[in-house]
Amino acid sequence: MRGACAVAGLTVLAVVGAGVPGVASAAGDDDRPDLSRYYTQKIEWAACKGGTKAMAETSGHMDDVRCGKVSVPLDYARPAAGTVDLAMIRMRSSAREPRGSLLLNFGGPGGPGVSALAGSQKEFGFLSKGYDVVSFDPRGVGLSAPVSCGDADGDTEPELGEKDDPAAVLAELRKAAKECEAHSGPVLPHMGTVNVSRDLDVMRAALGDKKLNYLGFSYGTRIGAVYAAQFPKKVGRMVLDGVDTLTEPVAEQSLVLAEGRQTALDNFLTWCTGNAGCVFGTDARAARHSMVQLIQDMDAMPLRSMEGEEFTGQDVVGVLGQALYSRQAWPALSQALGALLADGDPRALIRMSGGLAGGVGAAQLVGDEVPMDNMSAALMGVTCADDPDRPDAARVAKEVGRLKKEFEEASPVFGKSMLMPVLLCFGRPPGTRYIRDDVRDVKTPKLLLVGTRGDPATPYRWTEETARRLGPQAVVLDNKGDGHTGYLASTCVRDKVDGFLLYGETPKSGTSCAAETDSAQ
Repeated sequence: MRGACAVAGLTVLAVVGAGVPGVASAAGDDDRPDLSRYYTQKIEWAACKGGTKAMAETSGHMDDVRCGKVSVPLDYARPAAGTVDLAMIRMRSSAREPRGSLLLNFGGPGGPGVSALAGSQKEFGFLSKGYDVVSFDPRGVGLSAPVSCGDADGDTEPELGEKDDPAAVLAELRKAAKECEAHSGPVLPHMGTVNVSRDLDVMRAALGDKKLNYLGFSYGTRIGAVYAAQFPKKVGRMVLDGVDTLTEPVAEQSLVLAEGRQTALDNFLTWCTGNAGCVFGTDARAARHSMVQLIQDMDAMPLRSMEGEEFTGQDVVGVLGQALYSRQAWPALSQALGALLADGDPRALIRMSGGLAGGVGAAQLVGDEVPMDNMSAALMGVTCADDPDRPDAARVAKEVGRLKKEFEEASPVFGKSMLMPVLLCFGRPPGTRYIRDDVRDVKTPKLLLVGTRGDPATPYRWTEETARRLGPQAVVLDNKGDGHTGYLASTCVRDKVDGFLLYGETPKSGTSCAAETDSAQ
């Protein structure tokens, strides 16, 4: 779990752990469900509407952008039991004879692709010289049967105070799980990367492509890796940027994320105190203590808007977690923190929380169609469905204290928020073992994996570990820079990825891109 969509509190989901039945063929073999009706459908592209249209108009040319949908089985083991309509968006290729489609996933889990691509046409415009660039909202996300736990403000996670009874916390988690079941509808038990990968193959067929060409960021790399294991003969050109782990349990993932974010925060404060006008002064060590104190003080005495809404220390943590993904956001973050500390004005930070997205995409569209808590609800839906480890309540009660101390030591700023995803899966039915056990040694064309040395969300070692698991077909591009993912942050990475996707130019494994000149000035 990358936590790359941390724009609201995390919300527990009751996820039914689904095993992995054999991948059903489109033709419907005698011993497999018949999926032919899904594999023979065609997408009807039309003008985008609502918030997607507004975002696309701001980002680029509406004439080149169309929206559509594709239907997939709710349950691939019982394809007649119901369907899910997945929202899609296409940026038409400028080529006379495009190679086909390039599907993008911007990360998450819980990150929407429709609004992300609508808001980033310029960033991916060069790829449209060879492809129709396409993205989608995965099942349970955005405009694709969004899950929810009924939280109007997206933040009702249980508090884990100093004296909380672990048994009481678990009881509260179970109660929250019931709320998720009540508000999410039938898609909730059928979430998880295994089903998203299958949906991806249906989309490939509906787009008329014989092979899947794919660019996945952050959690999107997990989707790509699972697809390569499930459908190796259907893989075309695939790039995985900001490579996710396939093996580590939720607790270890969350701890790594807490450590990575703390390192990124320390780097930001070192940069800030080295520049004139930093609100924290000139001493980086003192700045770290001041940041911890700021969050503690605001948790104890939140700021209140004229409308009575609270802005707490954990809200500051949420903004920090997003802004630290990109060095380009550091100057704005410094100014926003300055306004908060000097004037008690959180408005700039609040604007950043609405304008930043985890991974590389645009912010989630929320409103009548998308619940406010959808990103956090979907995050936990997928995270718990993908993780097979599920200690019982007795073990949880015994280990809560140890985990809390371990996370706070890893990060005095992010430890508390990163512990909650671990607790929110405890007591839930175990998820699939397929990803951990079977996604390995793929028989595909070459796969390009991009790892960034200073990535606060997906550490570089995950790139190396995943490459070893996938086998000799995995080619590693080593980005020496900072930030979460490399494609939008490094000209070198962008050139290598574009060359691979557009022209089939595969760099030698281990090729590196030097860190570029610091843009946070």
